[in-house]
Amino acid sequence: MIPEESFGPVENRMQSVGLALEELLVTAQKQDCLTVGIYESAKLLNVDPDSVVLCVLAADDEDDVALQIHFTLLQSFCCDSGITILRVSGVQRLQQLLGAVDANRNQEECGDLHCILVTNPQADHCRLQEVGIYCQESRRLDQWVPELVLQER
Repeated sequence: MIPEESFGPVENRMQSVGLALEELLVTAQKQDCLTVGIYESAKLLNVDPDSVVLCVLAADDEDDVALQIHFTLLQSFCCDSGITILRVSGVQRLQQLLGAVDANRNQEECGDLHCILVTNPQADHCRLQEVGIYCQESRRLDQWVPELVLQER
């Protein structure tokens, strides 16, 4: 493992935002403010896009053409609706985070973590704000859809 002091400012920032995203997702799930799955997310975006504050698109395999088409459509819709989008790699980490919170869900329900929507979280707005600022800064650097790598633990 690389000592934290050897990371540059960009790596430290991404690590900090990654932790903020993880905390935000766990908190939102506990508050029932999380929609998980491409199909479920598309249904919510169609019915109530104004309730969505963050769209997380997660994939470790960039070669899945069908998934990339879904992502393109979701990204377009979110951009048109003014919803913050963040692409992450580290689906295994998402499974650890979100699968552990609700052990009563079956594997199939937890299986599609490719799209996660955060809706009106009641608490931890500072975490949502930190992720949002990171996304804004990334867009200013011509990164249309900001990306983040979640570290496994």
